Amino acid sequence: MKRSFDFLLALILLLAFLIPILLVAILVKLTSKGPALYWSDRVGVLNKIFKMPKFRSMRINTPAVATHLLADPKACLTPIGGFLRKSSLDELPQLWCILIGDMSFVGPRPALFNQDDLIALRTEKGVHELVPGLTGWAQINGRDELPIPVKVGFDVEYLQRRSFLFDLKIMLLTALKVVRRDGITH
Repeated sequence: MKRSFDFLLALILLLAFLIPILLVAILVKLTSKGPALYWSDRVGVLNKIFKMPKFRSMRINTPAVATHLLADPKACLTPIGGFLRKSSLDELPQLWCILIGDMSFVGPRPALFNQDDLIALRTEKGVHELVPGLTGWAQINGRDELPIPVKVGFDVEYLQRRSFLFDLKIMLLTALKVVRRDGITH
């Protein structure tokens, strides 16, 4: 049921947001050098690597590390990068990953390929068996500022509590956080 829901909702949202997606892509191209999309290697279900697209909010040649590990993340942002991140518009291309099944709407956020400590702890706790999500229980409870053990704790709680109703709750709370721009540090 979850996969069918994800597929249908992703298809509907891709069609509904087609014009905004095209406008954001054009704005990214007009305001900075490089491609509109940034494809990062992410860790998916059973720790398999997949390519996850985002609208590029960082300048080209920015190191492929978690944003909080950059010396000065704001210096790496493109002219519209801060807006894209705060509005979560940079995440829209991930609807494609949901459509093809690499991601779900709700699950643990996919780790970067080089976040070894996060990957190891998720594997130890069985979280690696979940399809990663556009949003998740950890994002509702802290997003960027959570230390890895706390983040994985929320991922484990999601693993234990997952249900269609819990997913709907997380999606609703995510929408509220996006509107309020809660928990975004960069």
